[in-house]
Amino acid sequence: MYLLATPGVSVEAITCTAGNVGARQVALNNLALLELCGHAGVEVAIGSEVPLEIPLVTTEETHGDQGIGYAELPPPRGHISGRHAVDVWLEAVRCHPGQITGVVTGPLTNLALAIRAEPQLPMLLKGLVIMGGAFNYPGNTTPVAEWNTHVDPHAAKEVYAAYEGLPEAKLPIVCALETTERIECTPAHVDAVARAAGAGPEVLEADGPPGTRSRSGNAVVACLSDALRFYMEFHRLYDQGYVAHLHDLFAVMVAAGEASFEERLVTVDVETESSLTIGQTVADLAGMWRRAPNARIVTGNDPEAVFDLMVRRLADLARMHG
Repeated sequence: MYLLATPGVSVEAITCTAGNVGARQVALNNLALLELCGHAGVEVAIGSEVPLEIPLVTTEETHGDQGIGYAELPPPRGHISGRHAVDVWLEAVRCHPGQITGVVTGPLTNLALAIRAEPQLPMLLKGLVIMGGAFNYPGNTTPVAEWNTHVDPHAAKEVYAAYEGLPEAKLPIVCALETTERIECTPAHVDAVARAAGAGPEVLEADGPPGTRSRSGNAVVACLSDALRFYMEFHRLYDQGYVAHLHDLFAVMVAAGEASFEERLVTVDVETESSLTIGQTVADLAGMWRRAPNARIVTGNDPEAVFDLMVRRLADLARMHG
């Protein structure tokens, strides 16, 4: 929603992988959201529906059976592309060399497969932003692993390896848990979007019964509210407060050049062998490996500025398409 509401941003295509839910459901969600937001026609493609080497695990308990919480959207009129996600990646970068910014907010499976097919892909991209990992910070899936990386650690390992030694400007910007969990969305933020859109108040009660639905007459506000309500209830269930961590929102704001952040140049590797720590992202902060850097990890951000921008952008979208 944020990207579709941002002037100067063009969404070339959306490729889908499994993670929170299966890849096919992810694709249907994307088609429905594009239509809700007045952007039908953007290509939505599926790639691999399973990780490279390990069985797929999904997490419907976190984001609902359809992956978008309580939000209910009409079945999309558009269709999933007949092309494989890898072909979509490759055509985009070959037709627009140096102009495409890749953003991966799920497992890195499709990108790893695309790099296998075209090893020059990192140099053909303008840049890459990854939401994933955790550096010197507790994981949200195991004590040390973040979800997106844990779903397909072998893909993540391949992607980071492909970037080792490339020019600094080409290295992926990694938005990991230690900074994305700072983007804590509260009921007040959702209410602010609704009010700024002229849709009236939108109340999400921290002690409300599970499964409550939005009564907003604005379809964009209702979708946002119902999706986030489920995620807030999930955090409440685990005594983490009535909040939603908007990991991906921050990542796409970085990709669009609208989020300020601090970063550190490092070498990143991913554990794939240990049953105890599989999926852990390790950053060589002290240069002990004596390997070339392959990532720019975000070390600081400004949550207040993120939410100010979110309210402004999504309110504009809701006024236009709600």
